[in-house]
Amino acid sequence: MAQWDKLTELSDAYTQQLHELYDRDDFPMDVRHYLSVWIEKQDWQRAAREHDFAMVLFQVLLENLDNQHSRFVQEESFLLQHNIRRYKQGFQRYLEDPCALANTILWFLSKEKDILQNAELAEQVQLLYVEQEAMETSSQHDLERKMVGLRNEVQCMEHTILCLEEQQDEFDFKYQTHKMEAVVDEAVKKKQMEVLQILVNRLNDCRKGTLSDLKKLLDRTEDLINILVKKELVEWQRRQQKACIGSPDNVCLDQLENWFTCVAVCLFHVREFLGKLEELVGKVSYENDPVKTQKPALLSRADTLLKELLKSSFVVETQPSMPQGKGPLVLRTNVQFSVKTRLLVKFPELNHSMKVNVSMDREAPQIKGYRRFNVLGTKSKALNMAESQSGGMVADFRHLNLKEQKSGGGGKGASDISLSVTEELHIIYFETEFEMKGVSVELQASSIPVVIISNSSQQQSAWASVLWFNMLSLDTNDVMFFANTPPATWPQFGEMLSWQFLSATKRGLDEAQLEMITHRLFGKKQNYDACKVAWSKFSKENLPDTFWVWFDGILVMVKTYLEDLWRDGLIMGFVSKGKEKALLKKKQRGTFLLRFSESVIGGITFSWVDTTITGEPDIKTVQPFSKVDLCQIPFHEIIRNFQILEAENIPENPLLYLYPNTPKDEAFGKYYSKKTGADNPYFKYIKTKLVFVSKENTLEARSPMSSDMAQGEGLKPMNGLCGETAEINESPHSLQQSLLEMYHPDDPMLSDSVAATEDLLTYLNNPNAFVDTDNLQEEPELTDFSLSGFNCLPQQSCGSIFQ
Repeated sequence: MAQWDKLTELSDAYTQQLHELYDRDDFPMDVRHYLSVWIEKQDWQRAAREHDFAMVLFQVLLENLDNQHSRFVQEESFLLQHNIRRYKQGFQRYLEDPCALANTILWFLSKEKDILQNAELAEQVQLLYVEQEAMETSSQHDLERKMVGLRNEVQCMEHTILCLEEQQDEFDFKYQTHKMEAVVDEAVKKKQMEVLQILVNRLNDCRKGTLSDLKKLLDRTEDLINILVKKELVEWQRRQQKACIGSPDNVCLDQLENWFTCVAVCLFHVREFLGKLEELVGKVSYENDPVKTQKPALLSRADTLLKELLKSSFVVETQPSMPQGKGPLVLRTNVQFSVKTRLLVKFPELNHSMKVNVSMDREAPQIKGYRRFNVLGTKSKALNMAESQSGGMVADFRHLNLKEQKSGGGGKGASDISLSVTEELHIIYFETEFEMKGVSVELQASSIPVVIISNSSQQQSAWASVLWFNMLSLDTNDVMFFANTPPATWPQFGEMLSWQFLSATKRGLDEAQLEMITHRLFGKKQNYDACKVAWSKFSKENLPDTFWVWFDGILVMVKTYLEDLWRDGLIMGFVSKGKEKALLKKKQRGTFLLRFSESVIGGITFSWVDTTITGEPDIKTVQPFSKVDLCQIPFHEIIRNFQILEAENIPENPLLYLYPNTPKDEAFGKYYSKKTGADNPYFKYIKTKLVFVSKENTLEARSPMSSDMAQGEGLKPMNGLCGETAEINESPHSLQQSLLEMYHPDDPMLSDSVAATEDLLTYLNNPNAFVDTDNLQEEPELTDFSLSGFNCLPQQSCGSIFQ
């Protein structure tokens, strides 16, 4: 592309510089534009030196202006005709000194090149920056500038070596000529020797300067390697650890690959430059030649830096994972898993030439019972660019599996440390050899420690270990981490919990939700930053219902059944019953919120505001729904069709406003099934809805205080309604069972647990249809009530139907 065409396509900032350049009368921009092709083809440097040649170009310039004027006449462009005529008259001042015009044009062309070079340099920086969402930090901007500077220095060094070679050839030619001429005249001979001495001195200075520049180039390269290996790569590895447990950190390697490759290419060029110097020394050398004394040390340093860079450039891009696993780094024996390695130094000529081999636990710890495993499947694969979307050099292992060795772990020297199966950490190793242009280096990469299970029932506990290790450990080779497990601070722990929801549902936990968890773990405090959570409290205490089991049960339920509702912020979720009551009692009748059960693993419930006869707010809660319910009918349909029988046996949905004041249908309407009646996919369940049979004077189903209430968060016991999914029965008049949510302060999961069951008569479309039963139990604390059509029923506080 012509220089002027490039200039016209620059960004606004550089276009402005171009306008400022031509904001003068020396050389009009219009002339530069309309005669751009002709101007750029002329040798203005020669014209600046030679008057006759400059006069020729001056005359041709005037002729071109005449031709351009004629075109404007044909196009009837009056203003442009005027401008061209004026410009031609202005150029008449160069008639006596056409070389001045050549110098002027030459100066403008030079300034144009400066603008282009600045723009291209900025573009190179930008390209390095934007590839694959490069992180926007000042340090990386600085690193990108250094990379561009390094490339420019290499290009300058290429030019320097070329000039050195030309200078040496000039000296060699004159020296050989002097030897062949055999000059007799001593004065002439002396004069020639003086000239040769000047040339050799100049050559010696040039060699010294070149070696000094190479040393500076290696200094800059070493600084960049330290940044890449000790900072950028370490930070990427930490980001990868966090990404494995749900963090949204950027773990793309394309940026690092560009940087590693740039430095490696530079070092290979340095080796070539040193080789070229060795070649020149072979042709011309002299006493105290600096190349002979300094070149070996420079080559050794270049090789050392190159090997250091290469050894760090082989990494595990995608950590080991099973296709149906809970997350990466949990592997199961005899189940296939995949893992991908990558070489960050990208040389296309090495495509398919470097074999990567997989091995396992070569330096396993001496622990009693510590298991050993063999890697089976395709254990050797070539690095190639076909298996990477970005064209990186990768080896993608997709068909590996593990088999436990028959020989028992441990033995002589084994320590007394005992680890559970899900606390054992194992490392998978990858080896390959880099060999190119005389450089041979053995490379090794290793995975983040994995947990190996033999049964799917161990997966939840194994994932807890993966979470804890990668949340806290900065040493990815520490397989003894769980021998002395450190605690987590609340900021670390809370962030990790939020990542679980963020990665599973695209919505993390907000401050209010995290606050409920802090209350659960530590009680009420002014500040939780110094609070710590022990590994045992997270995953071992109160087996089998540990904190992690409770939290993971909620996470699985939300991911499986409630993801859309959670992502839209319709579920408050993590809120204690005491806080729930405090929020709702200030709201209008019919306001409700959705929260996770603190006792039923993977349970969700809702509470709403009702009013007593005296007009006081009365908070009522339905028994938690679990996956047994949610797999039959979506939760939004439960909310839509939930009803209670108020006075005069009139069914009423008490859920009117989602907290704080959003109308229910506005909040959930977009999820409702559009089909009605028998076409509704949930008709067979909806026809026997969640109908709660109650009377105002019998709704007081009182429960003991929960532990969070006992701590001062709502000291009054909460009224509770019952609701539970019933099994589908062939008879439309079937007897159903419902659970009443009771609160037990001593419950290991903090607050509430299902403690009692009550049976309920199925209430169908006809409220007078019923079946007698002997299974219904009395609640002597509740007053009797009579409901038309229910004379045969024992005394009941509430009842539910969900079929």
